[in-house]
Amino acid sequence: MKNNSFEISGNIVDIKNKRIFPGTVTVKDSKIFKIEENKNEYDNYIMPGFIDAHVHVESSMLIPSEFARMAVVHGTVSTVSDPHEIANVLGMEGIRYMIRNGNKVPFKFYFGAPSCVPATTFETAGAEITAGNIKELFEKDGLHYLSEMMNYPGVLFDDPVVIEKIKIAKEHNRPVDGHAPGLMGENAAKYISHGISTDHECFTLNEALDKLSKGMKIIIREGSAAKNYEALHTIIKDHSDNVMFCSDDKHPNDLVEGQIDRIVARSVSLGYDLFDVLKCACINPVEHYKLHTGILREGDDADFIVVKDLKEFKVEKTFINGEPVAENGKSNIERVDEEIINHFNTSMKSPSEFEINSKGGLVDIRVIESLDGQLITGELHLPAKIHNGKIISDPDNDILKIAVVERYTNSKPAIAFIKNFGLTKGAIASCVAHDSHNIIAVGVTDEDICNAVNAIIENKGGISVSSGGVTESLPLPVAGIMTNEDGYITAEKYTSIDKAAKDLGSELNAPFMTLSFMALLVIPQLKLSDKGLFDGSKFEFADLML
Repeated sequence: MKNNSFEISGNIVDIKNKRIFPGTVTVKDSKIFKIEENKNEYDNYIMPGFIDAHVHVESSMLIPSEFARMAVVHGTVSTVSDPHEIANVLGMEGIRYMIRNGNKVPFKFYFGAPSCVPATTFETAGAEITAGNIKELFEKDGLHYLSEMMNYPGVLFDDPVVIEKIKIAKEHNRPVDGHAPGLMGENAAKYISHGISTDHECFTLNEALDKLSKGMKIIIREGSAAKNYEALHTIIKDHSDNVMFCSDDKHPNDLVEGQIDRIVARSVSLGYDLFDVLKCACINPVEHYKLHTGILREGDDADFIVVKDLKEFKVEKTFINGEPVAENGKSNIERVDEEIINHFNTSMKSPSEFEINSKGGLVDIRVIESLDGQLITGELHLPAKIHNGKIISDPDNDILKIAVVERYTNSKPAIAFIKNFGLTKGAIASCVAHDSHNIIAVGVTDEDICNAVNAIIENKGGISVSSGGVTESLPLPVAGIMTNEDGYITAEKYTSIDKAAKDLGSELNAPFMTLSFMALLVIPQLKLSDKGLFDGSKFEFADLML
């Protein structure tokens, strides 16, 4: 740690005591040595840094060191980070990769022990994290919490493996994060009674209020695909002690634009009390997760930011342990050259592997209904389009073929249909596909779907767009879901490929992020795994044809 000692003056935002006063902060040996009030006038504000209370760094497509370089520009000094994504690919090796790389930069990553790897037994993952592994991650690696308990049926039905993982967290005095979209009433009460303390999956106000009434803390999510702020923000007014903010999953182009700072500015613009909002963004995560992050008190680590005003919260400087890690929109964190690790072992595919035979005449099929800005999906029953004995995409009615290709071994692709992606031609594909990160693709023709999938296989990970024989891809060689390249360059490349997807007709806000969740079986209702169509409300497979 560098020996950082200096003085800095401005209007000091004391969130705990709900005061703003002119003063000087003295930093000595990377700690806040003294805060002194004066009578000067200043045109900027010194305040605690922002904390993303739940994020999968992997979803930025960047390794932690690159994520940090971009996050500090927006005043983020810490993240509560669930390495669940890379754990599904590489297990303990992947988790330790994230820790090791994150430790190479002046940023405070607080990683959790993934509770559900694999997320379900209904898909093929690349690794498993056992209860014994979780104990080791707490004792040997010092991880800070048990990350999102997605297997809420396992909690409700007292699955012994699930209960053992929660027990280990309690024995080690670690918080347990929740993940139970739509769960309310008696089931929510039982889920929470096991000591599960947070949920970032609420998508209705009634759900959030129900969980708050039972003692749970709610993390309001505003990510690239899942945007729950509009539905939930009113809880800030009366429940600010039990609310936090998170991005959860944020693509690199969105990370360039902002992070928790944007949620804070939006909340203040809606008229919520400044100190209530800042408590959610800066204080509550520190206290709930017992983070070693300063909140602008004497004796704290010198983790704070300087902002131009308390409306837009434009960050002028960010300090972590007294080190100036960002100034005026530029990161001071140096790039880290990091190794590539991966787990990818499947061969190139042919268009015929994406065909579906009809069982005869006219038939209705189950269709996944994607919803822009939400991770939940619907189930539609619609007539299939049949040509030459095959069920094919019906772009005129926005019913497209969706495929999941297992990446860890060679196996037959799983095929279904989806509505609301809007492609009128071509296909898009991604190896960022929660939670097992198999390849997932949506498209109009089998040829384009196959070409998009093969581009990812060739790169051993990434995202791609293909139409009429022309394919564009963004390689993600680290675990098949991240790159070790410069984050800002990656953001530019992602913006280009995102535009290419939208040029094919998609009107989704973030088509690749939405696609990545169509294999997320733990969120209802209809999803697709490499093993087949899955009903997340019943936790069982469903037939494509009715």
